[in-house]
Amino acid sequence: MTASAPGSRGGGGHKRLAPPPRGSTLRLRDLWGVFGYARRALGLVWATSRGVTITLAAGAVVAGLAPTAMAWAGKRLIDAIVRASATAASADRDAALVWVAVEAGLALVLLIATRVLNILRSLLRAQLGHRINVMILDKSLALELTQFEDSETYDMLTRARREASSRPLSMVMRTFSLAQGAIALLGLLGLLAAFSPLALVVLVVAALPAFVAEAKFSGDAFRLFRWRTPETREQLYVETVLAREDHAKEVKLYDLGPRLLKRYRAIFDRVFADDRALTWRRGLWGLALGVVGAAAFYAMYIWIAVAAIDGAISLGAMTMYVVVFRQAQATMGGLLGDVGGLYEDNLYLSTLYELLDLPVANAGDGGGLTSGPEPGDGVRFDDVSFTYPGGTAPALDGVSLHVPPGSKLAIVGENGSGKTTLIKLLAGLYVPTRGRVLVDGLDVAAWDAATLRRRIGVIFQDFVRYQLTVGENIGAGDDRAYDDRGRWADAAEKGLAAPVIAELPAGFDTQLGKWFKDGRELSLGQWQKVALARAFMRKDADILVLDEPTASMDAAAEVAIFDRFRERTKDQIAIVISHRFSTVRMADRIVVLDGGKVVEHGSHDELVAMGGRYATLFRLQARGYQ
Repeated sequence: MTASAPGSRGGGGHKRLAPPPRGSTLRLRDLWGVFGYARRALGLVWATSRGVTITLAAGAVVAGLAPTAMAWAGKRLIDAIVRASATAASADRDAALVWVAVEAGLALVLLIATRVLNILRSLLRAQLGHRINVMILDKSLALELTQFEDSETYDMLTRARREASSRPLSMVMRTFSLAQGAIALLGLLGLLAAFSPLALVVLVVAALPAFVAEAKFSGDAFRLFRWRTPETREQLYVETVLAREDHAKEVKLYDLGPRLLKRYRAIFDRVFADDRALTWRRGLWGLALGVVGAAAFYAMYIWIAVAAIDGAISLGAMTMYVVVFRQAQATMGGLLGDVGGLYEDNLYLSTLYELLDLPVANAGDGGGLTSGPEPGDGVRFDDVSFTYPGGTAPALDGVSLHVPPGSKLAIVGENGSGKTTLIKLLAGLYVPTRGRVLVDGLDVAAWDAATLRRRIGVIFQDFVRYQLTVGENIGAGDDRAYDDRGRWADAAEKGLAAPVIAELPAGFDTQLGKWFKDGRELSLGQWQKVALARAFMRKDADILVLDEPTASMDAAAEVAIFDRFRERTKDQIAIVISHRFSTVRMADRIVVLDGGKVVEHGSHDELVAMGGRYATLFRLQARGYQ
């Protein structure tokens, strides 16, 4: 999560959300739904490693059969020892030793199976966690820009990355454990039924209340998890502001540290209060129901002991039944716990598939066409309007423009007038609410997205400062030539970044930023030149857009940039957004936006002569230099 994530609620950190929804009574059909995502989870594990999946299944069968076999072997061993003690015959003594060897062999098999399963789980956990994270990141690449700007989408990403990456493995492990427990329980119940069918009833009745309570608390925990996602993101945001180098200077200068740290602690206190209440309720109910289970075991123990005293069963049988009841009780508890755990995993895994199944209006492929019906027509905005999702006032309202090939267009206007929104529509990052954006006579929505974006080189005002090497920062402008050092050098020369790079210790291989070892920080103006070079990496681009490209440069650098820009874009469309009128007057045509509408257009001299808004803004800025 970046510091600029929307929906952080930075201004409302002291407001408490409404209480989380109360959990309703757990219904039987809710429990049948525990396998709702089990098939998809098993599919993920199978795709990650088929061999490991098969071995886990086989290990579950072996581990499930072992307890019954060991209990039966234990009975035979004790009876053999009692017989050998009574007869003192060597044959009986040898028989007892054989049963020792049998039980030891079974214990060894169980130990090996358990160890191998633990090793495989550890390996699969790393592989599957990586696979899920790649799926989440891949989905994020398919999301529309408007979805990235929506706080609810950020909540989905946060929930998926926090919990869902580990839940598929947990669900699969519980499924195998459930199968293992079922196999073990059937064998143990078969042995216990030989003593008394009533013992089976006692076993089930003692185990069910704890299971129902645990499943209910799992549901409550999940609802709490979903409800407080915005608060969790706010806490992460505050942590980012306090810990990142690009925030440190303001935090220190304005002495914001204590205030932000206080907010961080306050969020924790609110979240912890809910956790504490749930933990106490869960723990106390678990304690009470655990006492019920212990009472059931010792009641059964007395029953079996009395039967042995009365001579109804042998000493070996008594020992076996006690062990079997204890193991059956533990297995039953584990089995029902696995069902409850699957219920909980199913709830949390829904957050992953909530994100992965999120519909995307345009997955980034566009219409697939690679050429337009009117080559050489340039760019047209045809009655274009756009309103941001959730907004009421249009950011653009009925904008119509034609930018022929080779022309140089400047767009001016106050902040919020729609300048950058216009460029994002041209790049296909937004879809117009009304109207069309055409390139060579073809609607942007019908273009193959990769083809269209190779034709457009853009440097936005809020360009990214990648914590990568200089060369990689420039190469990011064209993925096909990402590692082409010759193209780096050419783009750096065009963007006037070459002198900056020449002064760096390792040239294009210098690490930029302070996040990693030996990183070098640049001034904002130097970063802007690197970003300009990135825009020039697009060799095939016939539309170049500069959004406030020289805002952090001095006047001499600004003149040099635009002289070079005009020289290098003679046959290309160049669109410049700037507040500096010394820059925009170099354009062939100037468009003035106000409130999302085109209010004036013409050359610099024509607009000054009109005496309208452009002329007013130009004179105000010129007065500042007098």
